[in-house]
Amino acid sequence: MENKNAIKLIEKIQKNLLQNKFNVSEIVEDLKKVREISMQENIPTVTKSLRLAYEHLEKNKAFLISIPADIEENETDSIEDISKFSDSNDIESLEYYLSLLTDLGKKNNILDIKAYNEAFLAF
Repeated sequence: MENKNAIKLIEKIQKNLLQNKFNVSEIVEDLKKVREISMQENIPTVTKSLRLAYEHLEKNKAFLISIPADIEENETDSIEDISKFSDSNDIESLEYYLSLLTDLGKKNNILDIKAYNEAFLAF
């Protein structure tokens, strides 16, 4: 995302995670604000992803989606083949997910966000 306020909110979450501060309600609140910005910027994939992410966090009180496996654009693997769920809170995956949101110009970042979306829906 290019919006400075959205970037600041994402960086705030990332900073807290680096300091081992995992507060679900605070993360959800910040993700909802970032989602509002993505709606204004008309980025539907990100808007949907942010909603799915904060709903997942609210429901599970943890981030239970693993980092998506590397995929090639033309691969036909099903989501079960490229995404796994975590048994415990996967902070590294949440950090990676947030980093994707800060550079939407990279095609692979959008592909990974879509993989996260599929994993959120399959969870």
